[in-house]
Amino acid sequence: MADKTSLFQRMSTFVQDLQSEIVDAITQLDGKPFFVDRWTRPEGGFGISCVLQEGNVFEKAGVNVSIINGKLSQAAVQQMRARNKPIVGDDGIPFCVAGISIVMHPRNPMAPTVHLNYRYFEVDNPHQPGQAQLAWFGGGSDLTPSYLFEEDAQHFHKTLKAACDRHDQAFYPRFKKWCDEYFYLPHRQEARGVGGIFFDDLDDRNLEELFAFVTDCGKSFLPSYLPIMEKRKDMPFTEEQKRWQQLRRGRYVEFNLIHDRGTKFGLFTPGARIESILMSLPLTSRWEYCHEPQPDSPEAQLLDILKTSREWA
Repeated sequence: MADKTSLFQRMSTFVQDLQSEIVDAITQLDGKPFFVDRWTRPEGGFGISCVLQEGNVFEKAGVNVSIINGKLSQAAVQQMRARNKPIVGDDGIPFCVAGISIVMHPRNPMAPTVHLNYRYFEVDNPHQPGQAQLAWFGGGSDLTPSYLFEEDAQHFHKTLKAACDRHDQAFYPRFKKWCDEYFYLPHRQEARGVGGIFFDDLDDRNLEELFAFVTDCGKSFLPSYLPIMEKRKDMPFTEEQKRWQQLRRGRYVEFNLIHDRGTKFGLFTPGARIESILMSLPLTSRWEYCHEPQPDSPEAQLLDILKTSREWA
């Protein structure tokens, strides 16, 4: 098994390097620089929040890195145990986590929102200071269009599948299914978008192998998303199409505030940095009472697709 402390340091370096690469590429695409907010956490650790608001291509885009340590709250311990993590100890168990989180909301309703998150989590043994009792990886990436272009969904999924297949051909079908099930709004009976991959608590093999897999997935982000943005960012659209985009963003907000595990964990963490946790929310969104799209319209067709899982790669 890999040395966990060393792995935490290498994951910390990787997410910072990936953040710089993605911020540079998106800045070049948008033409407006990111606001870079470097912060420290009194309880331990630091972060770099890079946020672009009211850009030329993106209404809001965030690329955040968090490299933190501290002690788990009782609520966080209970949440992990509910996921069958056999954590020894109760309140105040030391932990550390290194991760990157990305959400991008384009101006153009023809261009899709995208999300990415990859993280490494380590929990110390309270009876053996400096030794980890548990360690795992989590994350994934998914696409949320307001208007569906099938070739975009296919390209996005095929890029992720290629990254998965380089490590284990069972990964993509397993994590694609997990993504479809996770990014689902049961109160709406629809998926948040067209999916991608998602996994959590991943510790079922050598940590070095999983680290190589996660870094490969992270590096696949720009190839999966930039070609789509290049095609869609300048397409013409109407005010009605923009209004539909705002309604779909409302669904995005509902999922992130009600169901997203990362949001819940962040809010339960002592000393949580609320601005960075809620960076994923769009700059603007909309809710209309009992809104129904016209039958057989592109909007209605999108809703039909979101009702059932579909294979894209």
